[in-house]
Amino acid sequence: MLLDRFLKKKVFSSYDDFLANYEVKVPENFNFGFDVVDETALLEPDKKCLIWCNDKGLEKTFTFSDMKKYSNKTANFFKSLGIKKGDFVMLILKRRFEYWFCAVALHKIGAVVIPATHLLTEKDIVYRNNAADVKMIVSVGESEVVEHINKAEKNSPTLKIKVSVDRKIDGWHFFDEGIEKQSDVFERPAGDLATKNNDKFLIYFTSGTTSMPKMALHDFTYPLGHITTAKYWQNVHDNGFHLTVADTGWAKSGWGKIYGQWISGSAVFVYDHEKFTPIDIVGVITKHNVTTFCAPPTVYRYLIKEDLSKYDFSKLKYCAVAGEPLNPEVLQQWKKLTGHTIMEGFGQSESAVMVGNFIWIKPKPGSMGKPSPAYKIDILDDEGNSCEPGKEGVLAIDVSRGKPLGLFCGYYKNKEITDSVWKNGYYYTGDVVYKDEDGYFWFVGRADDVIKSSGYRIGPFEVESALLEHPSVLECAITAVPDSDRGQIVKATVVLAKGYQPSDSLVVELQNHVKKVTAPYKYPRVVEFVKELPKTISGKIRKVQIRENDKKQ
Repeated sequence: MLLDRFLKKKVFSSYDDFLANYEVKVPENFNFGFDVVDETALLEPDKKCLIWCNDKGLEKTFTFSDMKKYSNKTANFFKSLGIKKGDFVMLILKRRFEYWFCAVALHKIGAVVIPATHLLTEKDIVYRNNAADVKMIVSVGESEVVEHINKAEKNSPTLKIKVSVDRKIDGWHFFDEGIEKQSDVFERPAGDLATKNNDKFLIYFTSGTTSMPKMALHDFTYPLGHITTAKYWQNVHDNGFHLTVADTGWAKSGWGKIYGQWISGSAVFVYDHEKFTPIDIVGVITKHNVTTFCAPPTVYRYLIKEDLSKYDFSKLKYCAVAGEPLNPEVLQQWKKLTGHTIMEGFGQSESAVMVGNFIWIKPKPGSMGKPSPAYKIDILDDEGNSCEPGKEGVLAIDVSRGKPLGLFCGYYKNKEITDSVWKNGYYYTGDVVYKDEDGYFWFVGRADDVIKSSGYRIGPFEVESALLEHPSVLECAITAVPDSDRGQIVKATVVLAKGYQPSDSLVVELQNHVKKVTAPYKYPRVVEFVKELPKTISGKIRKVQIRENDKKQ
């Protein structure tokens, strides 16, 4: 098994054994395209790597030998267009299977991959093109996406090449025609064209709240950092089918749809859909015998409201969640409906999994789990001191001995912001947490989200979890609103479940419910009912937009 080449020890008897003895053997000049995809194609040519289907009934299965062939043809096509090592290429490909051809091809060439969502507007694309000196965009051919890219081109001087994957467009190269005439042999570049471990590999544009998105830069060792993510948190198996619910335009795709999964021998399962329908996901999981499943809490919150009794979950072996903290009520309901415990994990676009309920850990409902052995993690107070159990502080990673595997290299072209989070030998994540006496970590909120009311510090997650235990609440977000007496008060923005209607009596009922479930001072003094919560493409609730909307009222 290929994984054996990268780990000094693969099987661990306990979490403590894992924490003490996990170590990755990093090859010199590691290249995911050659050292994982092509090597697996050599060793096990018929091993499945990608199973793709869409909501129109189309299905495709690719082996590692197929992936080697198509990535090589794609690399030769891109090279013929003038793409070379160090060039920046944006991929706007949703869940199209061509994403995997393109990403692996660019890794082989040594170009820098920039995953991007199809929801970007002209302004967003111009910003990204100029911030990263984008030379080529490969995109779906949807008219609205194409229109935004074409309009952005005139203000993007570095953009020279546009490629469409699913239809011919005037002024664009057509992907299918481009790769058809190319050789399926692509020799590993040598000399100055060879990739090195510290070369630029991939950039994620991280969500901006008070500023434009930052560019989190990763190097060529980044895929190896996700062995912990896939093998020991998501618990993927050799020859298994893993489904992570994610668009390829955001970092969750790098966590769950390619790197750690293929290194660990698992195929990646992709459901390409236009509109998310919760029950369709369940149908896909059970029909195609998905063995491991990972989704953001938003997906689980919708799924537990569906009738799952007629579905057979016997092939599904493991469930994980990341993106936001998982509310205990959701975990308990999913366990009741499917028999599976959801294993929470925590990390960022800047990292692999940092904290998680790894396979030996018995999860505590609502806890993030325990630290990954890939990172030396601490919780620091405002003075930089380690926090005792029960005391809140910022989760930080020790970088005093250099950058750990899987952690980003910094924010590209932004030394000032990089220096603001990489300081005093630590990378400060900006997430407020605490740990209990058993070493479990608990999420409180982003540093900017913690509410300070009448001298109390209130973490939004605990109030959200309390509200979600009430049957009327489908989704909710807790934010602060200014108050002349208390400084800030707690506001709940609530999406109601089917069969419930907004009313003053329901507001009081929810407030009293929170008072009973958690400390009374944490109850939401303001409750607003909405039809839906603002979210990013990755499914995260955009609390910053809620706060901005409140200011306008």
